[in-house]
Amino acid sequence: MTFWRSATFAATVVVALGAAAQPPGVPFPPPPVEPRDVPYPGVIALDVDASDVQRGIFRARERVPVAQAGAMTLFYPEWLPGKHAPRGAINLLSGIEISAGGKPLEWRRDPVNVYAFHVDVPAGVRALDLTFQFVSPTQTNQGRIVATREMLNLQWEAVLLYPAGYYASRIRVAPSVKLPEGWRFAAALDGAVTNSDTTRFAETDLETLVDSPLFAGKYYRLVDLDRGAARPVRLNMFADRPDQLAASTEQLEPHRNLVQQAYRLFGSQHFDHYDFLFALTDRMGGIGLEHHRSSENGLDSSYFTDWSAAASERDTLAHEFVHSWNGKFRRPADLWTPSYDTPMRGSLLWVYEGLTQYYGFVLAARSGLWSQQDARAALAMTAATYQHRVGREWRSVADTTNDPILSARRPAPWRSWLRNEDYYSEGLLVWLDADTLIRERTNGASSLDDFARAFFGGGDGSWAPLTYTLDDIVAALNRVHENDWAAFFRARIDEAGVAPPLDGLMRGGYRLVFKEERSEFQREAEAYGRTADFSYSLGLFFGENGNVTGVQWDGPAFNQGVTVGSQVVAVNGVSYSNESLRRAVTAAKSERVTIELLIKSGDQYRTIALDYRGGLRYPHLERDAAASDRLGEILSPRSH
Repeated sequence: MTFWRSATFAATVVVALGAAAQPPGVPFPPPPVEPRDVPYPGVIALDVDASDVQRGIFRARERVPVAQAGAMTLFYPEWLPGKHAPRGAINLLSGIEISAGGKPLEWRRDPVNVYAFHVDVPAGVRALDLTFQFVSPTQTNQGRIVATREMLNLQWEAVLLYPAGYYASRIRVAPSVKLPEGWRFAAALDGAVTNSDTTRFAETDLETLVDSPLFAGKYYRLVDLDRGAARPVRLNMFADRPDQLAASTEQLEPHRNLVQQAYRLFGSQHFDHYDFLFALTDRMGGIGLEHHRSSENGLDSSYFTDWSAAASERDTLAHEFVHSWNGKFRRPADLWTPSYDTPMRGSLLWVYEGLTQYYGFVLAARSGLWSQQDARAALAMTAATYQHRVGREWRSVADTTNDPILSARRPAPWRSWLRNEDYYSEGLLVWLDADTLIRERTNGASSLDDFARAFFGGGDGSWAPLTYTLDDIVAALNRVHENDWAAFFRARIDEAGVAPPLDGLMRGGYRLVFKEERSEFQREAEAYGRTADFSYSLGLFFGENGNVTGVQWDGPAFNQGVTVGSQVVAVNGVSYSNESLRRAVTAAKSERVTIELLIKSGDQYRTIALDYRGGLRYPHLERDAAASDRLGEILSPRSH
């Protein structure tokens, strides 16, 4: 046998032996049954003991009726509305015990879907008894803090298991909660009856329960934002200390105006009552999360006590309130799901969140939560971000709608290049573009407000979710003003590498410019958030104590190897401060000197020299007298 024949034969044997040696694959188990639009037999009793706020342990007890013996699957909620992602905190679910008639039953976690639990129901059993705990985070590196010694935030999806195979809206639940002695609470749930430290709510469906979280605490103040209304809107405030609840009449008035300006925008109410759940806290984790008849809002404890400095946060409640119309009543079709085990798709988050971000800004200005000057400054900061968002070269806004699943809001090393949930604020700029285009072409006779009123405002009093598609959006816009809206959005949302979305500002009568002084809004925002922004000069953004929390891709600091997580210890041989760096940047422009930074990364130090001469650069909007002030019209309050 020749050599090549021997080698070929040997290779053939090796391949054959290798193929034969491959292990057989393990087949996947069948998926749980798809949810059906039929009523679940019986009412689930859910009792939650949330009184252990010292340790943040929520203890749950459920009685789940069953109609027949055999295999049964229970789910822990995975895909959560408002989070647009599989964010159920399954890692914090503990101590699961299932029994029937006092006898323990074995349960098995699904090997593929770890949110699913299987149990065999014995013959003759009419209900399963479940006990378990939700062990909430005790440090921020474990997740959001939801229980402190002064307040708590109970999200019902964290403390329940539900039967597979049914729409959430067709599963009935009778919930109760035990709170620390003397605490007050607020929730959008109906029929509350309190006996001692336990409150029972009226029976409701699972969808409504999950959509109706609860805030509770030692220090509470209730404010009626729409006095005498048939459909009340309430501001439920909880605080770390009682003095932080001391909102003045002048501070509360813009919150009342917010309600009226929203009604004038949409012309309807899709709730029988609405509750802002509002935590003023430095201890419980911050939040802004929408619900149909309520919203969860957690902001800095000094929101009222340092009112002028808190301006940058005062659009939060406006944003969440808008979601009652856009996101809850009207909802993108691929974000509506029948149950919490069904995956969501976020292709229209630039409408769900981007349009809501736009009207959050607009209503903040119309209500007086912001002055027009504040709103212009906020828009300038937003526009500057996307003028310099270099990741726009390779990644479209549409692709960022996957970010709730891809990144789950984890910090990013190079956000300006990676992008992250840019459908919010770049989406805002696209909707400003649409609004000013309609106003320009109709000589002010029509606007995006006409679209909002027609599209989100129909069916006054209806709660039933009404889904929408891009075709629905395009058709509704064409009824306001005829245009190729599909191409308009395709160019701005679906395509990468296009020009920054600044047309709306220019058509609105303003230009984005950069100056060496910060706007008062930005100055206060940085002081309030303990940050310092050098993004458009050195390409750096700082948290406290010189800690680098943002680096602009391909900026001066990036090109010297500075990364997020570094700390600037000294500037030109002097201990770091935000002001010392501002002085150094200014001096480098006039004196033609380099800027030396002593950088600490872990346990290593190095000195870098930034040869930057451009001076400080902060964004502003500058009025263009040659164009109509359409932006001023947009931000002005409505009288009817």
